[in-house]
Amino acid sequence: MSAPGPLAGRTAVVTGSTRGVGRACALALAQAGANVVVTGKSVTERERLPGTIQSVAAELEAAAPGVGVLAQRCDVRQPDQIEALVDATLARFGAIDIWVNNAGAAWWHPVEETPARRFDLVMDVNFRGPHEAARLILPHMRAQGSGHIVNMSPPVHRPDMVGGKAAYMVSKFGMTYLAIALAEELAGEPIAVNALWPVTLIESYATINLGLGERAQWRRPEILADALVAMVRQDPSALGSGRAWLDEEALRELEGVEDFSAYACVSGETPLTIPW
Repeated sequence: MSAPGPLAGRTAVVTGSTRGVGRACALALAQAGANVVVTGKSVTERERLPGTIQSVAAELEAAAPGVGVLAQRCDVRQPDQIEALVDATLARFGAIDIWVNNAGAAWWHPVEETPARRFDLVMDVNFRGPHEAARLILPHMRAQGSGHIVNMSPPVHRPDMVGGKAAYMVSKFGMTYLAIALAEELAGEPIAVNALWPVTLIESYATINLGLGERAQWRRPEILADALVAMVRQDPSALGSGRAWLDEEALRELEGVEDFSAYACVSGETPLTIPW
């Protein structure tokens, strides 16, 4: 029996869901009633990167009794593993209603300090993986007559954000252009493909390990998770496609939220806003 909630009976896959934003998204989707596939590379705990697909799956089962949860290891750099993820999801749940491309690789260095292997890493994880996933899941979404694909990537109108991290930003902008391209290719079909990105820095192991400011400047990842649920609970045709949503926009336009102070990592502090 499906758990109650606005996403009851639907199935969501969240890549890179062992920690940070991906974990928060998986939890929010499960609490909204969706079956959730937890996926990532981590199957054993690491000191700097705690969390595994099994530990997050257990969290979801405890927090959202009644939903179906599947832990499936997947390195999105490997096409055969993405295909295995799709097959395992369909075998367990029979459908893929929501696919969230959250897995990411960060490399914030100038061009002269970016060897080919690092360039390939960010492009393979951030762009090629979502591209391959879309190729594999779209036939199933077409057959079932609906679907949401959400890429965790930014709007593309900030060229001044690229310096010192060209490979990373080009790969992330590529994810957004993928959403725009698919919106054109799927025009008139009930499949929504969009991007989602935060207005502020988000507390995660990426921001911590990259030394991106202090907690008073960050918001909790739950703001992106709540924005994601607000988007995918909409009918795909009503939501529209090809838009790069910001978390505040999604919550304001779709849920009527105006006060975002509850998402601050440090109560009473105003996180640093990035003017996307």
